[in-house]
Amino acid sequence: MKRLFQIMAILAVSALSIQEANTCTNLLVTRGASVNGATMITYAADAHFLYGELYYRPAADHPAGSLVKIYEWDTGKYLGKIKQVTHTYALVGLMNEHQLAIGETTYGGRPELVDTTGIIDYGSLMILALQRAKTSRGAIQVMGDLVAEYGYNSSGESFSIADKNEVWIMDLIGKGPGNKGAVWVARRIPDGYVSAHANQARIRTFPLDDPENCLYAEDVISFAREQGYFDGKDKDFSFSDTYAPVDFGGARFCEARVWSFFSKVTEGMEQYLDYAKGENLENRMPLWVKPSKKLAARDLMNYMRDHFEGTPLDMTQDVGAGPYRLPYRWRWVM
Repeated sequence: MKRLFQIMAILAVSALSIQEANTCTNLLVTRGASVNGATMITYAADAHFLYGELYYRPAADHPAGSLVKIYEWDTGKYLGKIKQVTHTYALVGLMNEHQLAIGETTYGGRPELVDTTGIIDYGSLMILALQRAKTSRGAIQVMGDLVAEYGYNSSGESFSIADKNEVWIMDLIGKGPGNKGAVWVARRIPDGYVSAHANQARIRTFPLDDPENCLYAEDVISFAREQGYFDGKDKDFSFSDTYAPVDFGGARFCEARVWSFFSKVTEGMEQYLDYAKGENLENRMPLWVKPSKKLAARDLMNYMRDHFEGTPLDMTQDVGAGPYRLPYRWRWVM
């Protein structure tokens, strides 16, 4: 039976904001790293109190001069209107008819860079890109153009962007009140490799003249200089270290999930255990790794169920697991 989508996107629940929880995880797999040559991304916003919804948005033609109303994804708050395009593509959840899929995790970043006057929030940004783009590169361009024209309303986000051929990771953050737009970097995951992100910006230094594999906002470095965040050489600029410096929580409770995935698919990740434990924040992990074997959709489903079993961070072995060795940590929501 012919597959409707070569991209597999595991959608657990709708995304949630950084103020509520840091529990989103995305795993990214390129064609050369999968058993059937398909790109795959996973997406979970594990919030305990949110319930998943898959909306179908049909393809549509729109009259010239049409406007589209933007409502914040998390709250439903009306943010404003933007220009509509003449044709929008069909979506099911966060996948469109051209086998383009997008996921996200919220990392927050520098709080002063949130611009509440912007019209585009992170959820609307994903939906609009899927309605207007056919490929990952096209989606990145649409996302960059939208926030530049209408402003970005959310805090820092990492996005997984995949089509049937390529998989990209994109880190984006606003410029704060009075500076409409956002700064961002997107990197293509090399074929045969896998990546992941979990509520911590992961892109550090990046090639400045390699548009085939790296795209970025033209002012991503100059804006950091203007704000006094960075004063080194361009080649030494790190997006993550500048706009979302990792702290103990970012390593222990966010990057640790990336470490656990990497440690299950390749060897040598023990050298980064002190980072995953939040003990050595200088020992940053690579942005991607080459898996020891090719991965199937079932593998990713199992990795998304991980509770650090078999590692020093095993959630079934600490005091919080209780007498029944429960891997979950229940919490009350008022």
